[in-house]
Amino acid sequence: MTSKFHAGLIKDISSILNDADDFNVTIKVGEYENTKEFQAHSVILRARCPYFKTAPSKGRITKKNNKMEFDKPNITPTVFEMVLKYIYTGELDLEKYPDENILELLVASDELLLEELFIHVQDYLIEKKADWIQNNFVTVLHTVFKLKGCEKLQVYCLGSICLDPLPFITSKKFPLLDKEILYGLIKRDDFPVEEGEVWDCLIKWGIEQTPGLGKKNSDRTKWSNANFQALKNTLNRFIPLIRFKEFSPAEYFDKIRPYKAIIPNNIYDEIEEFYLKSTQPKTIILTPRIKFKVEIESKLVKRRLANIIASWIERTNENSLSYKYKFEVLYRSSQDGLNINTFRTKCNGQGRCIVLVKHQQSAKIYGGYNPLGFYNYSGQWCTTVESFIFSFENSDDIQNMKISRVNTSHTNYAIYEQNVNGFNFGSSFYLQSNLYVYFNHSGYYDNNINNVLSPYLYNNFVPAEIEIFKISSY
Repeated sequence: MTSKFHAGLIKDISSILNDADDFNVTIKVGEYENTKEFQAHSVILRARCPYFKTAPSKGRITKKNNKMEFDKPNITPTVFEMVLKYIYTGELDLEKYPDENILELLVASDELLLEELFIHVQDYLIEKKADWIQNNFVTVLHTVFKLKGCEKLQVYCLGSICLDPLPFITSKKFPLLDKEILYGLIKRDDFPVEEGEVWDCLIKWGIEQTPGLGKKNSDRTKWSNANFQALKNTLNRFIPLIRFKEFSPAEYFDKIRPYKAIIPNNIYDEIEEFYLKSTQPKTIILTPRIKFKVEIESKLVKRRLANIIASWIERTNENSLSYKYKFEVLYRSSQDGLNINTFRTKCNGQGRCIVLVKHQQSAKIYGGYNPLGFYNYSGQWCTTVESFIFSFENSDDIQNMKISRVNTSHTNYAIYEQNVNGFNFGSSFYLQSNLYVYFNHSGYYDNNINNVLSPYLYNNFVPAEIEIFKISSY
């Protein structure tokens, strides 16, 4: 049997980063005032980093006084210090560094061919820095779309924008967005923005991107034919992505008609004939985008998921919702306290509600639809055929959501109301007076309950967050 002493080996190798005196590599990083020289060992660099292994054959080094020298001005000292710590110790605590440095580390690990580190940093940004990404979408997008292996983060960013796009497309940085990123965004069917707003943002972006236009020449009434032609050239690829059938007649008159000169003749003829004669177009046949019809301010789910919940209430798909909805928060445990009396005071008698619960040890969101509302009953089963229980893998999940509706044979056990407890969906998903959330397969909801409550079926936990929303429709 072979004995293994890995812990001691790693400790000894790690120590030579700071204590050794036999360095044979000098690496100068940064530029201008922010530069620094690092000392390292070629044997360790070659063993741990493919970039340095191939450097001699690609002419990336110079030699001076029997030492190899590298010059990496595009990597900052802070980031390269992180890289060296990873190379020598196999350890790196990203929580100690500013978010901007972590994004820079992603770029550096890609350039230095550190695949393991690259994957880890990408996952870390998605899992731990979602809020920062959302607040810095343009910077992050322009960075990650230059990296070939960064598809996961690219998809995540575009998907996150589509969950709540208005703050992004109305931001001051939106007109600076790279054209390829904008193209990928506007062509998506799940870009849930009213088409008139898409058009407004596209025109604004086009003006900013077109030579001779911009802030100093944004008044189209003063444009020359050359100005219109220049804007047409800028937006040529984007025009076929617009769902022109989704504009109202007033929007057609006010928004599209003034920009007739930038729209290809065959497309504009179809638009005009559609609005004047109701003739169905043959070219502009893109399907309508998914539209958000739910207004919600939640810490647990974004508008796209609220839209999905509304579609479950109506038993239809997202694009066919008959009503607009407002989900108004009645109770939030993080601000109101995890307390049954407070829960009941705020929620009783408010009508139909949505319950959302965040699990403590995972990103999972559980919830239920109570079409009857909460009442001050001392213990009573309530009948409904419309209640359901659901789960999302996380606050962005639109692929793995699951739903279990009340069993048609047990609709008289759909909801249990007892004023000393919280919500109770057929003793399958409920909040007890001890402030624990319980999961069971009682038989009162259909068999998909096993998937909905997985992996915590027949378990209980203290919730990290509970939100209760009153539902209004119009």
